[in-house]
Amino acid sequence: MKRADLRGLGYVALAVALFATSPVLVRWAAPFSPFEITFGRMAVAALAVGLIARWQGARSAGAGAWLRQLIPAPRFGLYGLIAALHFLLYIASLSFTTIAHSLALVYTAPVFVTLFASLFLKERLRRRQWLGIPVAAAGIAVLAGFEPRMDARMALGDVLALGSAVCFGLYSVAGRRERAAYPLLRYASAVYLAAALWLLPAAALGGSGTLAWPALGAVVCLGVLPLAVGHTLYNASLRRVHPTYVNLVSTQEVTGGILLGYVLLGEAPGPGALVGAGLSLAGVALVLLL
Repeated sequence: MKRADLRGLGYVALAVALFATSPVLVRWAAPFSPFEITFGRMAVAALAVGLIARWQGARSAGAGAWLRQLIPAPRFGLYGLIAALHFLLYIASLSFTTIAHSLALVYTAPVFVTLFASLFLKERLRRRQWLGIPVAAAGIAVLAGFEPRMDARMALGDVLALGSAVCFGLYSVAGRRERAAYPLLRYASAVYLAAALWLLPAAALGGSGTLAWPALGAVVCLGVLPLAVGHTLYNASLRRVHPTYVNLVSTQEVTGGILLGYVLLGEAPGPGALVGAGLSLAGVALVLLL
């Protein structure tokens, strides 16, 4: 494996550790609505990454040029909408279903990433590497420990999580597509800002009308840790490694998220957690090593 690929995998491994904090922070962000939480984290991330991007570009461009480049092309509006939907649907799903269910369904995303990368980028995996995708997906299903009882509320949450997975696939392919056109921080800050702008009206109209400082702190942490740092590292990895590889490694957010949910929130995973984690890791290994 090339050195650039190894560096890219290191980036996504670190990103996964940060992603795993997301479901716990979302729960701690109550009583804010999903619209407020999603808008807040996108705005915080856009500000944080944008300031770093401005600092890095200050030597070659003036402040006026930087302001004009906040959203550099109309298609970033579409990228922002996709990102907004991914995060909004995921956060909303946690109001209806368990952390295990939500993460398990969000991380069917490698299937969508592979399909979209083949369709839009003409990037294909070798035939034997496709074996890793169903193995990883099976591991995620076992890890989640799907309950035999399913009510309408949990079904709604699961549908929202699946929609988030489709958007995550498109979001990943967009990041891969733009790797040669825009510097990483400029790309990431523009997408986060566009997503925040899409979410602003809904957050203003559909807000909870309350202000709780611990919840506000959780929203800020959501913007900085899993998004500004985590997703920017994820996008950095997409510039070096095939998006399916990156997304399969990122499925291990499920393992970390369930463990943190158990330790910090008391949401115990099902008895098949260790088996599921082993299977999902095996799926990642199959795609990376074959």
